Amino acid sequence: MSLIKFNKNRFPWNSNLVDFFDRDDLFHSDFFNLEKSLPAMNVKEHDDGFEIELASPGFEKKDFEITMNDDILEVSAVKDEEEEKQNDAYTRKEFNYRSFRRSLQLPKTVDNSKDVEATYTNGILKLRLMKNEETSEKPKRVIEVA
Repeated sequence: MSLIKFNKNRFPWNSNLVDFFDRDDLFHSDFFNLEKSLPAMNVKEHDDGFEIELASPGFEKKDFEITMNDDILEVSAVKDEEEEKQNDAYTRKEFNYRSFRRSLQLPKTVDNSKDVEATYTNGILKLRLMKNEETSEKPKRVIEVA
């Protein structure tokens, strides 16, 4: 099944409802864009493991929760701040709530029995996952075409 753009010229009438559904930017608004709430991510593969970097500025180490269940790595963070300033004439209260949850399916080459190293420095969360020893030592094979 494919998406087909709605064409208002198929109808003999021209109503505001048809114009509303014909707008190209209907689903490009921030309401429908979930990617903006997820931190940017880099994944690097090394000979002995993987390094995952998540750009998540404004959080603290205690805000993160990192879990690994079988071959699913889940990283989430919640930041809840509240500031209240009182003066004789007024009270000002501000609050901020940010969160994200990102799940990654890990390849079979990741060794689940080894600990995941996690560091958070300058707004970058770095995770280091180790590979299975037998998969990291396999030499490259060259296959000739006959």
